[in-house]
Amino acid sequence: MNKENIGNESGQSNFSGNQAKAEQYSQPDNAANGRSNTVKDPDEWTTGDEQMTGAQRSYLNTLSQEAGEQPDENLSKAEASKKIDELQHKTRRGLDK
Repeated sequence: MNKENIGNESGQSNFSGNQAKAEQYSQPDNAANGRSNTVKDPDEWTTGDEQMTGAQRSYLNTLSQEAGEQPDENLSKAEASKKIDELQHKTRRGLDK
């Protein structure tokens, strides 16, 4: 069966209804605690202890160079995120103006 034939008996796709239900249950209710779903403290990341990503390493190298600092190559994802924030403020790069 190809994807175009997937749907309910009337031939209409149930994707949008099922997607909405899945999103309803997969999104934490952060409205009650005043936090956005899109912004999460790096200390709360489930993968925050893992080695930083290649993209983080590359951006940290760029920011560190602009800030006149030596980049730390052994940061976790969470530590790298915090350092990126720090260097963005120091260099004024990547911040909303």
